[in-house]
Amino acid sequence: MIPFLIYVAIFVVAFFAVKAFAARTAVSDYGSLKTVTFGDESAVKPSRAASFVSILSIFFLWGMFTGSALLPGFLHAPGPFQGTGTFEYTVQSGNERDTGTVTVVVHPIDTPTEAPEVDPGDGWAKNDSIAIGMWRSGLLRVDRNDELGRGEGAEIVEINGASVQPGDTVDVGWGTVTISDKGTPNIQPNKGWQMEPIWLPSPEAVVTRVGEIASEGFRGSTLWEHLGFSLFRVIVGFFFGALVGIPLGYAMGLSNWFRGWFDPIVEFMRPVPPLALIPLVIIWAGIGETGKIILLFLAALWIMAIAARSGVSGVKISKVHAAYSLGASKAQIMRYVIVPNSLPEIFTGARVAMGVCWGTVVAAELVAAEQGAGMMIMVASKFQNTDIVIMGIILIGIIGFGIDMLMRWAERILVPWKGKG
Repeated sequence: MIPFLIYVAIFVVAFFAVKAFAARTAVSDYGSLKTVTFGDESAVKPSRAASFVSILSIFFLWGMFTGSALLPGFLHAPGPFQGTGTFEYTVQSGNERDTGTVTVVVHPIDTPTEAPEVDPGDGWAKNDSIAIGMWRSGLLRVDRNDELGRGEGAEIVEINGASVQPGDTVDVGWGTVTISDKGTPNIQPNKGWQMEPIWLPSPEAVVTRVGEIASEGFRGSTLWEHLGFSLFRVIVGFFFGALVGIPLGYAMGLSNWFRGWFDPIVEFMRPVPPLALIPLVIIWAGIGETGKIILLFLAALWIMAIAARSGVSGVKISKVHAAYSLGASKAQIMRYVIVPNSLPEIFTGARVAMGVCWGTVVAAELVAAEQGAGMMIMVASKFQNTDIVIMGIILIGIIGFGIDMLMRWAERILVPWKGKG
């Protein structure tokens, strides 16, 4: 909740700051006189400043809540307690009472530390010590070295002077002490707001891991081989999906018979998630490359068919009538009217299909793959290598974004008439 509120605050501040800066540096021209933005795609363009601040704020929050060395210390969120803390416990056995002191050493979880030796004291309730890792908790049998223990009816009645009974929790400043149902103190040092590395490593830890895997490899393959296998599967599956789906979509858009025959099949398969087909594909094609490519083919097929059908159906009839009036044949209308005017829809469908394929291949590689980004993430998660998991997610996102940008560029080059009537 706290990171979300900080993110909202950054958004609000950045919005007004960028607006104020843009107002001072705005250039007056005919484009600035536009008053209609609804329905005009060219009237709303992404603010590069907003994009930059958005990405920067995400990395800022990431570093802030992981104690990243990339940020100065005063920008870090409160971290977990580290150091030495103490608390007193009072034990009562019959009419006898005595007090002992517990020394708690809280250490980094990757640095094994032994409990320090302490002076046991003069009373029958002896002093104790315990070592606990940051973000962890520990149970301490304080009566293990007491002269009167639990067997003699001794029980803890106070923590730092506050009366307690089983189930009660006392704040000792650097953490809390909870009395368990059996009367044993459960010591919980303050965790702070920062995330434990096993849940969210710092940005520099992820970057370091990228360098290690890029140079040393992972499970017998380099990082680039893993990503290359995933990209190859996506391209092949998408290619065959488009190769079959586009002609199918054209046939459905131009023929009542084809539309009636294939429409129930396409509309039935369209809402079925590709991941739901994994068990069936494994049964039919096994767990090798063929099965993965078939799954990606099916993921792209229905999207491309619907995109092509929508593109054909969206061609303005006035253009077709104009071509007929000029003496064009059906083949010429198909080549010069139907295909060019349907390409924008097909490219939009291709971008969606490629995104779905790229997301599906990661899930497909979770099942018995020897190379691939999905396999890398799956194996890393089993050993709680969160830095590798996050590294894989970031690389998958970057490659997916790059593919989408590449397809946008191809669309601008190959379909320059999009949006121009």
